[in-house]
Amino acid sequence: MKARLAAILAASPGHLDVLQAAALAGPRHAWIGAGFLRNAVWDALSGRAPDVAALADIDVVHHDADAPPDAAFEAALRAARPLPWSVVNQVRAHPWNGHAPYRDLADALAHWPETATAVAARLARGRIEILAPHGVDDLMGFVIRPTPSHAADRSALRARLAAKRWRERWPALRVVLPD
Repeated sequence: MKARLAAILAASPGHLDVLQAAALAGPRHAWIGAGFLRNAVWDALSGRAPDVAALADIDVVHHDADAPPDAAFEAALRAARPLPWSVVNQVRAHPWNGHAPYRDLADALAHWPETATAVAARLARGRIEILAPHGVDDLMGFVIRPTPSHAADRSALRARLAAKRWRERWPALRVVLPD
């Protein structure tokens, strides 16, 4: 399944270009996650052409205690490609959700709201690599479910579904809430 996800990204010149820009101008060990991957996959599986220009932001994530401020990376990325970059060092992201500090990037991703969104990709040594602490089955299967760290707050997922209007764009989407 990870190979299929990488193939979807590789088949989209816009997504491949964004991955290349992040590898060249982004933080060391930068990954891109969230809507960048989710939308690309769900559009491709729905017969739509993935469209980077339609993204509200491009979530670039890294985990590096010694990195300079994220704004410097955003400026470098905007200079490379005029896109809506959003860089977040996950070393500093844990207080937003009331979590303990994240051990590494995989641990940070594991704490994102939904399993289908808790996936990231990067271009390294000419290959697309995928980081998915909860796997990619939900992403590839049009399933939205909260990650374990967000399972207790059903209202947050419902609010995100309404705000993002995912079901309107992808009617095949299935929502799975824990009991």
